[in-house]
Amino acid sequence: MGWILLIAGLALWYGAHGWKRAAPSSRMRFGDAGKGIVAGLLVLSIVLMVFGYKNAFGPVWWGRSGALVGINNLLMIVAFYIYASGATPPGKPRNRLGTKLRHPQLIGFSLWAFAHLIPNGDLASFVLFGGLLVWALMEMAIINRSEPAWQPPEWGGRASEIRIAVIAAVVLIVTMGIHYWLGVQPWG
Repeated sequence: MGWILLIAGLALWYGAHGWKRAAPSSRMRFGDAGKGIVAGLLVLSIVLMVFGYKNAFGPVWWGRSGALVGINNLLMIVAFYIYASGATPPGKPRNRLGTKLRHPQLIGFSLWAFAHLIPNGDLASFVLFGGLLVWALMEMAIINRSEPAWQPPEWGGRASEIRIAVIAAVVLIVTMGIHYWLGVQPWG
């Protein structure tokens, strides 16, 4: 049952994100309510992935070690900072890094997914985190192809640098707390 939930969650994640591109007229009919539908589908996909992942058993090629978890945690700090660099509405000032990267949130998400493959050498992790990594890389390619021109946003000064660092730190701490609550020891 775990594998079915895991794969269904991944499929729903792909589908909810791809709805606007795959069926734009269908998505447009829902207007602003479509955003709520997509958000609900994404929450459901995460729930399915979490329960599926916890109950999907298969081959294990390597296990967690202090060193591998440490590498993962260092990459998490970088991933959350890169992700937060894009956490501003379109057209609003960003931190310096956010002005250099076209897809900071997808790049941060890609690094997050890759980093989770380092300490988790089992099939379920490869399916979950590998599947999410492939999704993020595909999203960047699709956006680049459909919208080739990109205008870098302006830099927001020191205030944006501080704001992004604080956002990244808070989200990282909350995420580690959620891991701990779910029974996963994120500190190695």
